[in-house]
Amino acid sequence: MFDTRFGLLIPQRGAEFGVGTLGELLELGPLAEQSPLLSSVWVGDSLTAQPRADSLTLLGALSALTSRVRLGTACMASFPVRDPAVLAYQWASLDRVSGGRMVLGACTGLVGDGVSAAEGEHWGVPDRERGPRLAENIRLCRELWSGKEIDFEGRFRSYRGLAVHPVPVQDPCPVFIAANPWNPAFAERALRRVATLADGWMTAASWPGLFETLWDGLSAQLAEVGRDPAQFPVTVLYNINVGAGRKESLAETARFIRAHENGEDVPAPMVEAWTAAGPPAACATALRTLIEQGATHVILRITAWDQRAQLDRVVNEVLPLV
Repeated sequence: MFDTRFGLLIPQRGAEFGVGTLGELLELGPLAEQSPLLSSVWVGDSLTAQPRADSLTLLGALSALTSRVRLGTACMASFPVRDPAVLAYQWASLDRVSGGRMVLGACTGLVGDGVSAAEGEHWGVPDRERGPRLAENIRLCRELWSGKEIDFEGRFRSYRGLAVHPVPVQDPCPVFIAANPWNPAFAERALRRVATLADGWMTAASWPGLFETLWDGLSAQLAEVGRDPAQFPVTVLYNINVGAGRKESLAETARFIRAHENGEDVPAPMVEAWTAAGPPAACATALRTLIEQGATHVILRITAWDQRAQLDRVVNEVLPLV
């Protein structure tokens, strides 16, 4: 699906805390496309939980600014909240405009401390319904992308005689499910959705040992339902900050994540596990380790305020070493 091992996340939420204007951040898309070592460009998504410019609007702009790289959401946290039929129509249109380059990364958007609950209250979506709505909405999108007129009777939505045109260029149009459950009590159910419903898994190596543990669990679930783990796409969101020293790079990453997370402090083990930091060789080693652990595609989020200079270092100094 992806031509290379690496992609770039455009951190549009950074426009809210001084990383750059939306226009400047969008310019990273065509710059990334110039590197043969990057084959995808992604944007984040949220409604009120972590406000930022709308993901679909930005993907439309990126489809005009690029011609080669895959484009997608990492991940669409608002997926269970949006009207799924309207979203199916919008996504099909994006796939047409982009020439068949879209990858829908969908997730529940669950956030602790009541943040996602407060967001969902505006649209009548409690946290307990986000998982079931995610599954139902994926099913509806796929039925609508057939182009056929459908009758749909779901737990949350019902439609009669509904059809969407145009349909996506891609058949099937890929849907990845992002799942990164820290709580073992929820892990089995979340990974089961990935194994049974998704065309690929999207996750984040955001705690020591978490990625390896979840991948072991998902591999077992995939095998149970007759899918080959070795052929299953695994995309991992990972931070990168290239600098003279690891300590300084991790410090800037911590400031970046703190600003992104509404000022909440970030545990040091999380920053360290989730970041390729320091000189190019050290960053390359961290990325190589992720691939050895099972990542088939790594989505890089540059956790620095000088995005352009960092992107240049990533593509010219780090990735060639990997």
